[in-house]
Amino acid sequence: MLRELVIACYLVVFKVVFTLFKMTPQQNKVSFVISFEENAINLYRQLRKHQPSLEIVILCKTMVSEEFKQEVNAKLIPFENNSIRDWMASLFHLATSRVVIIDNYYGFLSVINFKKCVECIQIWHAAGALKTFGLQDHSIINRTQAAKRRFQQVYDHFDKIVVGSEEMGKIFSESFNVPMQRMLRTGIPRTDFFYEQDTKRDITASFFQKHPMLAGKKLILYAPTYRDGQLNNNEIHLDIKKMQKELQDEYVLLIKLHPAVKTINHYEEQYPNFVIDFSRYKRVNELLLVADYLITDYSSLPFEYALLTKPMIFFPYDLENYQKERGLVQNYETIVPGPVVQDTDQLLKVIEANQFDFLSIKEFSDRWNQYSNGNSADSLVHYIQTLKITD
Repeated sequence: MLRELVIACYLVVFKVVFTLFKMTPQQNKVSFVISFEENAINLYRQLRKHQPSLEIVILCKTMVSEEFKQEVNAKLIPFENNSIRDWMASLFHLATSRVVIIDNYYGFLSVINFKKCVECIQIWHAAGALKTFGLQDHSIINRTQAAKRRFQQVYDHFDKIVVGSEEMGKIFSESFNVPMQRMLRTGIPRTDFFYEQDTKRDITASFFQKHPMLAGKKLILYAPTYRDGQLNNNEIHLDIKKMQKELQDEYVLLIKLHPAVKTINHYEEQYPNFVIDFSRYKRVNELLLVADYLITDYSSLPFEYALLTKPMIFFPYDLENYQKERGLVQNYETIVPGPVVQDTDQLLKVIEANQFDFLSIKEFSDRWNQYSNGNSADSLVHYIQTLKITD
């Protein structure tokens, strides 16, 4: 109850200030509100390519990488932090932009009304979904009716939702309770990376130059999804000691925990020369590129990793509880394009056998990356240009 009261009070203030700024003239400007940078950076590049002098503002919900800061020639403003100045600037840009691009759920959308000429485009942060979200999330049963109304008010502000496949479009339609007509079938901008051969070569070379100890090793990337209540608990359910004993001669384990998990672990010290912690590494697609195997559970990473047609293993150690508390797609174990294991012993057997169904991986990619053909950011920019955004 207290939480809802605090949210309600904040949103009232947000609405008042936004409404005041909305009285100022509209500008030919694109504002991003981002929690993740990979979709944003690919779209930003194409916007700059097509309209070099277009005003672009990026409101950052979380910290962005130094690489992002160095590349982006635009205003970067921390969003909803403790700075009144940044907060006011953010609301001004939101109120005066012609296009607003977002990549997550943002509660402020529930109380504002953009001018009629403004387009709000949801680019999301994943190419597919194994776990339920939005109104399909099982945990929504614990939220108040006021919260549920707020969720729908936010979703109703999505004029367009960028999708990489009809499959994902259906999931968005059900999860946000919005019609399929709102789906924008351009493909996912962050997947363009996997089609850029020169870029991939350069990044691979740079990665191993920075991490020469990994050269010549087979790299296993373990990237579990975020679980509720895990902000300060990064316990890993793999038996890393056993993995080290069996695999350390040929393999290295790269750990990539969800960005929301803040606890610092000491796996590198505990398992020297076998574990490298990349949890703070912002560009997860670069890790997918260099990894020889992906181990995950309910994460969206397999949808992009499938574009590389490389082996993946699924380790849903809490499958029954997760299905009950959060929710998963139907027939999870038959949908995922790789072996499903329940413990470290099974995992080691799969790795040592090294027998993977690459045809099923390709079929999985074709199904979920239907529109992601290497030109997604460009296609989305062409759509934005139809909205008559001019330099």
